Amino acid sequence: MDKLVYGTAVDGTVRVMAAITTDIVAEAMRRHETSPTVSAAFGRVLTVTLMLGASLKEFDRLTVKIECDGAVGGLVAEASNQGTVRGYVKNPHAELPPKANGKFDVSGIVGNGTLYVIRESGYDIGLYREPYVGSVPLVSGEIAEDFAYYMAKSEQIPSAVLLGVLLQNTEPFVTASGGVMIQMMPGANEHIATMIEDTIGHAPHLTTVITQGATPRDLLNLVLGVIDFEILEERAVVFSCNCSFERAVSLISSLGRTEVASMLEEDKGAKMTCGFCNEIYTLGEPDLQKMLASEIV
Repeated sequence: MDKLVYGTAVDGTVRVMAAITTDIVAEAMRRHETSPTVSAAFGRVLTVTLMLGASLKEFDRLTVKIECDGAVGGLVAEASNQGTVRGYVKNPHAELPPKANGKFDVSGIVGNGTLYVIRESGYDIGLYREPYVGSVPLVSGEIAEDFAYYMAKSEQIPSAVLLGVLLQNTEPFVTASGGVMIQMMPGANEHIATMIEDTIGHAPHLTTVITQGATPRDLLNLVLGVIDFEILEERAVVFSCNCSFERAVSLISSLGRTEVASMLEEDKGAKMTCGFCNEIYTLGEPDLQKMLASEIV
């Protein structure tokens, strides 16, 4: 089961988050039928969105949107404060050859563009509040560097972000996925930051240790070295969508009586596909007839 941990170090001057997201990325890849390179990019975005959500105290819905000119066309991830995440990509089948070192060309498939982070609160209780929107230009398209830049420029929090997705050619296609985020809060010692940078520079790749069974706590040990930390929260995280048959009925009924009647006459039913999870909802003739008879359209 995928997990995320959140904690602090050095008397609260350092915030630490780590997540294992192998199952989440496998589910996203299955639902959206993403190509290998898109899966690598998408998995990184899903992972960092979950970790960013863990660092925020007040939000109901956190949306990360990457608008870009690369072949993927754009990526969106949305996390809840309950440890769920969902998302989609514009062009799931886009693909590029690997780079010279054999790694996925994530930066190439993303290209240039803008990273948006949108925080909404009061959403779950029907209390509308103006959402917070932060944005920065993409600096590399590699996702981790882009989020570190976002944290420094938009949130004024120097951060180290590590992300990794490892794939293979046979099932299970996703063999490892995870990430770590280290945030230097006000009052943090520069010497501590230098120590962490040095430890990260000598650490093995995240996916290497995840395939060996590493937990989120192990990932923090890996990047913090001799620095002690305290785990404040540990939670399961999953790919989950809040779409439902009832929501599909509501959306189709909102099209109006004329459109629903046309669907009934011409198609004998209706289908709706959720963009976030690719779930297909089918409404038959009885459903549309009931909709028209109830005068909800």
